[in-house]
Amino acid sequence: MSEKMSIVQVIQLMLAPGIMISACGLLLLGMNNKYSLVVNRIRLLNEEKRKFFSKAGAHDLQYEESVRLESISMQLKELEFRVKLVRNAVLAYTVAVAFFVLTSLFIGVEYVSGSDNISVLVTILFLLGMLLVLVGVIYAAYETKKGFEIIHLEIKVDE
Repeated sequence: MSEKMSIVQVIQLMLAPGIMISACGLLLLGMNNKYSLVVNRIRLLNEEKRKFFSKAGAHDLQYEESVRLESISMQLKELEFRVKLVRNAVLAYTVAVAFFVLTSLFIGVEYVSGSDNISVLVTILFLLGMLLVLVGVIYAAYETKKGFEIIHLEIKVDE
């Protein structure tokens, strides 16, 4: 750190990682909501699938029921992949938060120790955090695309 850096300047340096922690918190909130919705959809489709199987014990399924059962199976497979994408996005954002917290801590350590040797580490930690945010955004975008494909499967069955 430069000579005689004031505590105000150190706090200002610590704000950038703090803002990124807040931004990741918002992204995590959205992804956790998506996770809940996808898991709920999986449970509903599994329940519908079980009803078809219990009904099939009494008689053979009609054509429409067989088509719907096939659609449910395809959707469940896609939803399983989609929930993994959400999980990966959440993990990326969470680890990014950890890197931003470490960045802030090491900025403080650098100030207290008066050493310039930690600056490279601080920069690397911040950049890794930003890279993980980008990875999380890519997973989230891909998950959104998969969500659209699943809806398309649902619509296609009713045509």
